[in-house]
Amino acid sequence: MKAFFYVYILVSEANETIHYTGIASKLKERLLEHNRGACAHTSKYRPWRVETAIAFKSETKARKFEKYLKTGSGREFARRHF
Repeated sequence: MKAFFYVYILVSEANETIHYTGIASKLKERLLEHNRGACAHTSKYRPWRVETAIAFKSETKARKFEKYLKTGSGREFARRHF
């Protein structure tokens, strides 16, 4: 069985108004990296927890959805639905 690609939205436990959107094939490991401070974009607002994760079989579709969520209309969509 092929692996899944996850598009995820993290929320900062320190400031719940701060969110981060990303993509990973190993979601648990990626969350640990964010919480260890390995990512410059998220180290300032640690610790993080997963708010939403959506699994895709297609990496291409996952990357397109991640890119959409990082647009203005995508952020609004996520705010309303997730």
